[in-house]
Amino acid sequence: MTELPALPLTIEGASVLHQMFRVRWTAWNRLPAGERSEILAEAGKVLAELDGSGQMALFSVLGHKADLLMLHFRDSIDELNRAELRLSGLRLQEYLRQTSSYLSVVELGLYESTVKLYRALAERSVAPHSEEWNREIEDLLGRQRQAMRPRLFPKIPETRYLCFYPMDRRRGETRNWYTLPVEERQRQMDEHGTVGRRYAGRVQQIISGSIGYDDWEWAVDLFGNDPVVFKKLIYEMRFDEVSAVYSDFGAFYLGVRCPANGLEQLLSAAPPKANNHV
Repeated sequence: MTELPALPLTIEGASVLHQMFRVRWTAWNRLPAGERSEILAEAGKVLAELDGSGQMALFSVLGHKADLLMLHFRDSIDELNRAELRLSGLRLQEYLRQTSSYLSVVELGLYESTVKLYRALAERSVAPHSEEWNREIEDLLGRQRQAMRPRLFPKIPETRYLCFYPMDRRRGETRNWYTLPVEERQRQMDEHGTVGRRYAGRVQQIISGSIGYDDWEWAVDLFGNDPVVFKKLIYEMRFDEVSAVYSDFGAFYLGVRCPANGLEQLLSAAPPKANNHV
């Protein structure tokens, strides 16, 4: 059989933005208590509105990379832009310094459906990218979008902990994920998914694509109520072929969920992580 086209089909959903901040502790602590309360009341009202819709969550980040992580899900890039601008107008932003951000879109890869359809079209001698080919592709994508809509436009899970990291598929001189046949990539992804499914009920995973959006190719958000499970899942996945041979990873962030009404307690109780957060 003729080699199948390389490109796996995907369907996309919610637009996703991660924002990482450090608190300018010295400037924040200089403020009179009354002014801090006013600033937090304004921020708390907006955050509570966004948090209540299931499209925004705030996390207290452990370690030196950030103090806070704001996670946003929106139905479109335009809505995401409006939410970001709304938050940037809060007085609280004067006392935050953004250290990083990450933009992506919820993505579901359709390796199994792709290979099945490509094989069927090849057996019928349908030429790639012909009118009939494109019609069959769009029919499949439309059915998948309808069936997978809850996964494409999820609410942020109400778990206590978040683990976030970006990742790439390797394109080195000797190991290049993108030169493998689509059927081989499907095999490896099936193996990879088998590991993840063993953690169902303990970890909820949301994958978002960022090719053309940000510096890495995908973003991974893991949600759970036991942070040790993140370590166990990611470590076990290191031993499957797609991770061991073809994956590179960016910075990891681990956060503890902070409800909107807990922001005042968080910024009152948390000591500075470094003396230079001015």
